[in-house]
Amino acid sequence: MYFATRTVSSLEKVFCCPELPGERLDRISGAQGERVAFQLACRADSNLILEIECSSPFGEGVSLREVGLVPCTQPAMPDDPYVLTHRPGLFPDALLPLENNRFRLSRNNWHALWCTVRIPPDMEPGEYEIAFRITTPQDLLIWKEPEMEHRTGIRLCVLPFRLPEQKLLSANWFYADCVSIRHRTACWTEPFWKLLEAYFRNMVEHGNNVLYTPLWSVPLDTAIGRERPTAQLLEIEWKEGKYFFDFHRLERWIDTAHACGFRYFEMSHAFTQWGAKATPKIVVRVNGVEEKRFGWHVPASDPEYRTFLRALMEKLLPFFRNKGLTPANTFFHVSDEPSAEGKESYCFASALLRGLIGEYPVIDALSDVEFLREKWISRPIPTTTALETFMKEPVEQRWVYYCGNWEDGVPNRQFGMPSARNRILGLLLYLYDLDGFLNWGYNFWFTQHSLNWELDPYQDPEAGRAFCGGGAFMVYPGKDGPVDSLHYEVFAEGLQDLRALRLLESRIGRDALLRLIREEAGEMPTIHRYPRESEWLLRFRERINTLLSEKSGNA
Repeated sequence: MYFATRTVSSLEKVFCCPELPGERLDRISGAQGERVAFQLACRADSNLILEIECSSPFGEGVSLREVGLVPCTQPAMPDDPYVLTHRPGLFPDALLPLENNRFRLSRNNWHALWCTVRIPPDMEPGEYEIAFRITTPQDLLIWKEPEMEHRTGIRLCVLPFRLPEQKLLSANWFYADCVSIRHRTACWTEPFWKLLEAYFRNMVEHGNNVLYTPLWSVPLDTAIGRERPTAQLLEIEWKEGKYFFDFHRLERWIDTAHACGFRYFEMSHAFTQWGAKATPKIVVRVNGVEEKRFGWHVPASDPEYRTFLRALMEKLLPFFRNKGLTPANTFFHVSDEPSAEGKESYCFASALLRGLIGEYPVIDALSDVEFLREKWISRPIPTTTALETFMKEPVEQRWVYYCGNWEDGVPNRQFGMPSARNRILGLLLYLYDLDGFLNWGYNFWFTQHSLNWELDPYQDPEAGRAFCGGGAFMVYPGKDGPVDSLHYEVFAEGLQDLRALRLLESRIGRDALLRLIREEAGEMPTIHRYPRESEWLLRFRERINTLLSEKSGNA
C-alpha cells in the first residue's frame, strides 16, 4: 500500500489531484499570542479512512480541520493573468470540522488538513515539535482498513515578542438576515442571539473590529423593487403623529458585540445602493400592525423620510453616547458606490444625513474622486484599483476596499488566485499607511441582488454565478455557527503581517523599514506590482521575525 504525507505552507492550495507542487515545510515560526497555520497533505493509492492524533506542548491550542472541496464554475476573472487557473473545478476552501479526528482520502489524490496553532501569549520562546500519528481505524462495522501507522511532524519556533494590537480599522460586511435564513432561526430569538455571538467572536478572532449594524434591513445587494428578509434592530411605532423608538434590541446587539471584542460600529446605509435614489426598507408599527413604511416605493427626497430621520437621530445619538458609541468609533453610511449618474440624489442624501448626525462621520464605498473633490464626502472608501488616484487627495481617513470580481493584478481572494495574492494585502496596507480596509462580504449567502434567498454556499459559492468564488463570503454556515474558509484564514494572516510590520516600525523607524522592503522586493511594491511568489512572502515574514527577535534581545 502506498501512503505519503507532506507538510506545506498555508499559502499552498492542495487540489484534489495526483500532483502537489508545494515544497515540504519543516519549520514555521510565530510570535507569542499569534495564530499560525500550515497544512498536512496526505495521499494514498486507496480510499483510506485516516485517524489523526496530534501531540505538542500547545495542547488544545492546535486545531485540525479538513480542507473541504467546493465546486466553482468561475474561480477567477477570464482576463486576469495572475491566477492559478480560470477553469471550473473543485477548489480547496471550506475548513470542515473532523468527526472523531478522522477524514477520508480518494484514490491517488492529495487531500489536506488545515492545522492552526494558537500560541499562548506567555509561551516561553523556543522551538517545539508538533507531532502527528496517522493510523487506519480498525473499529468499522463492515470491513477493516489496511493496518497502517505513519508518523510525521513539524517544528514551531515561538519568538520572543508579541504583536501589537491591530491599528487598522477592518470592516467586513455582516448580514444578519443571511444567518437567519441559512440557520432557519428567526431574528432576535434566543437561539439567534447565540448564533450572533458565535459569528461575532469568529469575526474578531480574524481581525475584524468594525461591525455592520442593521438599524433597519440592509439596503445592499437588492434588486429595484425587491427586498431582503426583515432584519431590523430598531422597534418603531407611529402613533398620534409621532415616531417612538425602542432600542432594547440595538442595546443587546452593542453589548454582545462589545463582549465579543468589537470596538467600532458602522450603521446600515440610510439610502439605497448605487446612488441613494430611494429609502431603505423600514418596518413601523402603525395602529398595532407592522407595515413597510419606507422602501423602494418611497423616494429619498420624500419629506416624511426626513421627518423620520430627524426624529430618530434626536433619540439615537444620545443613546449612542450613553453606550460609548462616539464619533471616534462609530460611522454612518449614505449609499454604496454612487455613480456619476446618481450624483444629484447622493448629494441630496449626503447633505440630509450629515445635517442630522452632527460630528459622527460618514464613510462610503465610493470610487469616483469627484465626490471627494466636491466635498460630498470626506472619508471615501475607494476600490483598490482607484487607490492611487485617491492617495493624491487630502482626506480625513484613508480607506480602501475590494469585493467580488477583480483583476488588474490587485490583491483579492478568489478561488483561482494564489493565496499569496490574498495575504500580500497586509504588506500593501502598511506601505500605503491606510487607516481602514473594507471587504464585501463576510457572509452573503444569497444570489446577486438577493433574488433567491435559498442558496447553499457549499454548492454555489458564486452568488448564483454572479461573482468569482471567494468573493461573496468569508465563512460558510455550520451547524452551530461559522465554518471558516481557507481564503479567510489567509486574509487574517495578512493582517498579522501588518501588525508585525507596525511593531518593527516602532523599533527601527518607518524610513528604515521602507528601505528594507524595497531591498527585499527589488523595488517598492504598489497595489498593482508586488512580489508574486508565495516563497518570497514567507521569506519576507521570516526576515521581519528575525529582526524583531534581534530587537527583543534574543536572536
